[in-house]
Amino acid sequence: MKNSTILFKNAKIVSSQNTQIADVLIKNKKIAKIADFLSVDADFFYDLKEKFLLPGGIDPHVHMNLPTAAGFSTDNFITGSKAALAGGTTTLIDFVTPEKGQSLIEAYKNRINETSGIQTNVKFHVSPIEWTDTTGFEMKELVENYGVNSFKIYLAYKNSIGLNDKDIIKVMQTAKDLGAIVTAHCENDEIIDFLRKKFISEGKTQPIYHPLSRPADAEVEAIKKMILFSEYIQTPIYIVHVSTKDGIDEIAKAQSRKVKIFAETCPHYLLLNDNVYNQEFNQAAKYVLSPPIRKPKDNEGLWEQIKNGVVQTIGTDHCPFNTKGQKDKGINDFTKIANGAGSVENRMLLLYTYGVKTGKISMQKFIEITSTNPANIFNLKTKGKIEVGYDADLIVFNPDFKSIISAQTQFQNCDNSIYEGYEIDGKIEKAFVNGEIKINNE
Repeated sequence: MKNSTILFKNAKIVSSQNTQIADVLIKNKKIAKIADFLSVDADFFYDLKEKFLLPGGIDPHVHMNLPTAAGFSTDNFITGSKAALAGGTTTLIDFVTPEKGQSLIEAYKNRINETSGIQTNVKFHVSPIEWTDTTGFEMKELVENYGVNSFKIYLAYKNSIGLNDKDIIKVMQTAKDLGAIVTAHCENDEIIDFLRKKFISEGKTQPIYHPLSRPADAEVEAIKKMILFSEYIQTPIYIVHVSTKDGIDEIAKAQSRKVKIFAETCPHYLLLNDNVYNQEFNQAAKYVLSPPIRKPKDNEGLWEQIKNGVVQTIGTDHCPFNTKGQKDKGINDFTKIANGAGSVENRMLLLYTYGVKTGKISMQKFIEITSTNPANIFNLKTKGKIEVGYDADLIVFNPDFKSIISAQTQFQNCDNSIYEGYEIDGKIEKAFVNGEIKINNE
């Protein structure tokens, strides 16, 4: 079906501004025409009968095939991209994390090789984990010759991939000079390290001590630091997986001062609260991810700031691990529980069900935060909209359908789900990547 001509009739097209009923013609992998009525010969014809035709989702934060002490995250680029498509996401933005002493260029090329067989589009943030004599040159090479325009830094994990303040400033200044953006994992590493060691020394080893060792204040302090750096260096920043009301409120204040700062949150910070840790080990361990699940007031604060436009994107931080053999490595020590969870398959439908259907966000806001904004921020110039000339990354969405999320039926390659039992509205009936059908599920 590559390079086929496709005609959609009677499509309910949603953009970040409006909704319209129209016909859409796809030709040479692009959106060729949009009109009230089109009568053309096409290789494939779909009468959508006013079902939604939406721009494919863009998940700006996933970790496929991530190596950890507990083994690789369970989705590779093949299984993870299939799960993404099942959930309406057609573009993934993953990460390149080098080893100590490895060049960013070599690490980038190695990561690209891992994507063989991927079903979606893919792009990468690159993480400088140390500053060497060549780091600046490597960043320049990545921007100018490899299409990279974002660099990820970690204020946590300083014993492995995190940077000190001096090197963070160097990365930010270099990114500014290159016209790139810095994304940041914001948690104060020192207080987390202190609390983790304290709890373990006191025999407090259960999963409930994971959130207690990574308090909300640790996130807020790190966000404030990045805002300070951004103001003085005068370069844009993007804060990943904001989990706290206080953190997003600090970002709102900075935005009101015209600091160019973007915020991402995740469905689990909107829908779950820290009661999930008050369960037996195998259940509680599913929710060990960082930053941890917070309190109901944080859910409410994040929803409010999505509505206000303070939060620009919803990512998943997709990084699944099996309960058996990975999560259970920490049964006697919460610091050894494989850290992460999967939701690339669930993001779009959860936000539709618990955001749009409940009136928390409009359908236009839904498209904005799941597709249009990440495309704009990360320089995906022909994605994120249904407009003539844009890539034919499209999903056909039927809202008149209900299902239950279950690890037993998910495409994600994992033996658990943090949304087990959640009812969701809608179904992705078709998904197209660059004009090629990848999902056909009527």
